[in-house]
Amino acid sequence: MAILNLFKYVKDTVEFPEGHVIYKEGETQSGIAYVILEGEVEVTYEGKVIETTTAGGLLGELSLIDNKPHNATCTAKTAVKAAPIDQQRFLFMVQETPFFAIEVMRVMADRLRREHEHA
Repeated sequence: MAILNLFKYVKDTVEFPEGHVIYKEGETQSGIAYVILEGEVEVTYEGKVIETTTAGGLLGELSLIDNKPHNATCTAKTAVKAAPIDQQRFLFMVQETPFFAIEVMRVMADRLRREHEHA
């Protein structure tokens, strides 16, 4: 929920309809991550559900850091409203709000642990 507070007044949002594939595993990175403001997104790895991300969740953060293809598929489970984070916004957020960087690392660590649990 802490990330959600940083983005609650963002005006540039995007919406994805239910069933829309936001990222596909192995797909070349789009250069944009998303903070989920409303809705649910199912995250799958090698066809297995790793998590369902809800408001305050973060998607696509790895590709902002390493510029490699996505390692998971993210599909809108419901209608989703999200705040996009491009490279410039990401770097600004990390510099101006160090807590944001810690939250991103926490999300990455949690996902990595879940992937190993499901392996």
